[in-house]
Amino acid sequence: MRMKKLTEGRKMFVTVMATFAVYAATFILFDDFDRQRFQLLDEASDWHLLVFSLVVMGILAVVLHHYTRRMDERISREQAEQQAATRRQLTQNIAHELKTPVASIQGYLETLLAHPDISNEQRRQFLDRSLAQTTRLAALLRDITTLQRMDDAPDVHAFEALDVAAIVANVMKETALQLTTRHMTFANRLPATVPLQGNPTLLYGVFRNLTDNAIAYAGEGTTITLTATETLHHWHFTFRDNGVGIAPEHLPRLFERFYRVDKGRSRKLGGTGLGLAIVKNTVLLHGGTITVSADHGLRFDFSLHK
Repeated sequence: MRMKKLTEGRKMFVTVMATFAVYAATFILFDDFDRQRFQLLDEASDWHLLVFSLVVMGILAVVLHHYTRRMDERISREQAEQQAATRRQLTQNIAHELKTPVASIQGYLETLLAHPDISNEQRRQFLDRSLAQTTRLAALLRDITTLQRMDDAPDVHAFEALDVAAIVANVMKETALQLTTRHMTFANRLPATVPLQGNPTLLYGVFRNLTDNAIAYAGEGTTITLTATETLHHWHFTFRDNGVGIAPEHLPRLFERFYRVDKGRSRKLGGTGLGLAIVKNTVLLHGGTITVSADHGLRFDFSLHK
């Protein structure tokens, strides 16, 4: 049975009451610290002091409980307001992101219906563009669903024994053509095996999103380098490229949902604006941390619990 998590107010209540109880017991049983050893209360004044301490402790408990309950209510209210604001912003962002592809598809289909005598070449061109926009919509909805599941039901993601080295090998194989087209190199310096407990789908998304991000923005002729070191409880990874990098002011917001350094270019390349948010949430779900820095390109340092 899972124990109920203590709120900040309950933590403070338990801490203060435990401290007072320990101090009062020590003071009474050792008679203001004069006794050299423990002995039972043998004087009336000791019993009076014990009763007085219990009364004070009871009053303190009532006052402190009232205060901590109000503090917990205030914290809960502030958290609820912050979550509501975040959800409103997320809803606005989703609506904005959906608006462009839906409008494009609608425009192409209306043109086809309004001009039935359009040439086969133009018809094919409009259908290809509509397909590209529907593919983008599908990717956006998939990423939104992934983030929502990690937010609302993290326990539904089953963990199993896996090898990150094998996952990265698959990512390299699937992106080989894109890397070759952009004259890029992927320097995989992982150990032969990187075993840990995790969700294979989500961890695939980490390395695939980081690779796709580097391919899209690092620039042609650049190199991606991936390394890992093992500690007692974690694997620590460094994923970096020697590309153009980004301005330092963008770094603190890089993991925000729908945040784009270059909005026009990102949409042109087909990004959903959620890839790095998925990366961060997945790392946190796997008991790790992640940071990003601009060091002659872009560098991601993150850990995953074994």
